Amino acid sequence: MSTLAKNNPMARIFSLRDFRLLLTGATTSLLGDQFALIATPWLVLQLTGDPLVLGIVLALEGIPRAVFMLVGGAVTDRISPRLVMLISDVVRLVLTALMACAVLTGSVEIWMLYAFALGFGLVAGFAVPAENSIVPMLVRSEDLQAGNSVMMGVTQLAGFVGPTAAGILIGSFSTSALGVGLAFAIDALSFAVSALCLWLIRSCNKESAPEETAVRESVWASIRTAIKYLWDNKVMRLMFLVLMAVNFLLMGPILVGIPVLADQRLPEGAAAYGLLMSAFAGGNLAGFLIAGSLPRPGGGLMRLITVLLIASFGVVIGLLGFIPSTGVDFFLLLLLGLGNGYIAVLLFTWMQTRTPKAMLGRMMGLLMFSSTGLAPVSQAVSGASCKLDLTLMFAFAGLLVVAVALWMAFQPGLNAFSESMAVKPQSGPAPDRLAPEAAR
Repeated sequence: MSTLAKNNPMARIFSLRDFRLLLTGATTSLLGDQFALIATPWLVLQLTGDPLVLGIVLALEGIPRAVFMLVGGAVTDRISPRLVMLISDVVRLVLTALMACAVLTGSVEIWMLYAFALGFGLVAGFAVPAENSIVPMLVRSEDLQAGNSVMMGVTQLAGFVGPTAAGILIGSFSTSALGVGLAFAIDALSFAVSALCLWLIRSCNKESAPEETAVRESVWASIRTAIKYLWDNKVMRLMFLVLMAVNFLLMGPILVGIPVLADQRLPEGAAAYGLLMSAFAGGNLAGFLIAGSLPRPGGGLMRLITVLLIASFGVVIGLLGFIPSTGVDFFLLLLLGLGNGYIAVLLFTWMQTRTPKAMLGRMMGLLMFSSTGLAPVSQAVSGASCKLDLTLMFAFAGLLVVAVALWMAFQPGLNAFSESMAVKPQSGPAPDRLAPEAAR
């Protein structure tokens, strides 16, 4: 590796054979998931035409995923992220393959979709904490920010490309179920590719072995241990509470308020909705990449960036209720996504590097649970608020986000957080895992 490449964290992580395998498998699986994501609701509506049934199917998948994330995190810490991901991929491969066969043979019934959604949600509850725990096992601590930015960026990119490709495929066979069946088959194939890539990874086996105390503890006791660790760490507790509050206050207005805004106030209607969501997604992708490419700020600069970014999120959300212009709203959501993507990578990486490796799965499970578990509540509150007054909903949400930023600015833990950003953690993978593939 050249001297220039050695000084570039992006070049260093891409020199790792196992990281490339993880990225290949994850990219393939994420793209495949978009096909199932489009095919499932479409199939439900084709079979029943009932939005209530669609809601039940989505709930059967979403609720177990949120509930089992804590258990999934504990199981991940007991074995290894790679093994949990591998088992999860094999189970989902079987589920999607069975669904593809049922659709292609014309034998699919609605109870099968209920079972498919429930099974998929249960497995995802274990897979998500593992997926968010594996990158620290593969890259050095100083390269973790770059690794996270790449993995988050790929997730965002798959959300761009996948739904369009799935829609074209299903729409090409609008008079038959062939397109839906092929979509499930593509997802099954993507899980096969992902499982193969995980099988070939060599460096995530022994180094993530659980500590003896973690093995002796029951699953529930190990979850309580993680919650206690989080609560006793004042700095991590502060950032965790801020993330929970901001997620709760932003998710509803974005996922519920923006489509209502487009429908009621923007002349382009559905086209405006698509443009605004694309702006937010595109901003997130750019933020991920910027965070992975720039040095991590520390000290007073990190404190200032964190407070200003979170406060700006509130300002942007509040302004959306007063500006009925697609162009201006597009720009505002682009900026919101940019800041969100950037700070998400920084905070996510910081939490990973400050968590003991033996507890990483549980901490990632807690983090994902805090956002996923609150999403339905935030959406329900935003939906009810939209009925009363759309402008007031955006303004009140924005005001509360600004209040959270101001409250955080005066917390002693913020200084410790900012200072810790400038300190390199001492943990890191073994040197032999970081050699380029050519040196193996």
